[in-house]
Amino acid sequence: MDSPLTANGEALRLFFTDDIYLIHGEASASDMEEVNVAGPAAVALHAEGPAQAPVLPVKVPAQQLSFEYMGKNSRNILLLVNDPEHAVSDENGRELLRKIVKSVNLTANDFALVNYAKCGPATFSQFQEFFSSVLIFAFGVSPSQLGLGVHPAHTIVKEGAVSIIFSSELKALDADPAGKKQLWGSLKQLELS
Repeated sequence: MDSPLTANGEALRLFFTDDIYLIHGEASASDMEEVNVAGPAAVALHAEGPAQAPVLPVKVPAQQLSFEYMGKNSRNILLLVNDPEHAVSDENGRELLRKIVKSVNLTANDFALVNYAKCGPATFSQFQEFFSSVLIFAFGVSPSQLGLGVHPAHTIVKEGAVSIIFSSELKALDADPAGKKQLWGSLKQLELS
């Protein structure tokens, strides 16, 4: 693909439609004539008092957060973990995560891994704005922490076009055979290839 930069006059005319005038030389202060301007005039108020303008709420755009993450996020898959003591989890939790990722045929290039405990409170919409995820695995991050309604654990739920699986924290999940079995059933439904 060619560079989007151009110096072609015809192409630039499509984008810049206002007239531009080139002025040679600068005007100095001595060339300008002095003009006297009268001060503001007093305004008489009606007997009813000043008119009340309607007060409209102003929406301030939310500041976009920046997240520290591992992986390349090439397939827009977000893995959230919640461990304040480790970068991801303890050794058993990391091994479980490796097995989960491998079971759905993902590599580190496919997803972004974020430790929720390290990034501060962030909502689902903030994560979506930053990562544009199509699938989210939330290990130890509850729906309420993301500003969402109640969702069951270990099952695929939809928030708009995004599929989400909420599960317990990796250390707790590693010690929960029933939870792992239920999560495995949901992972098989994902059809990631």
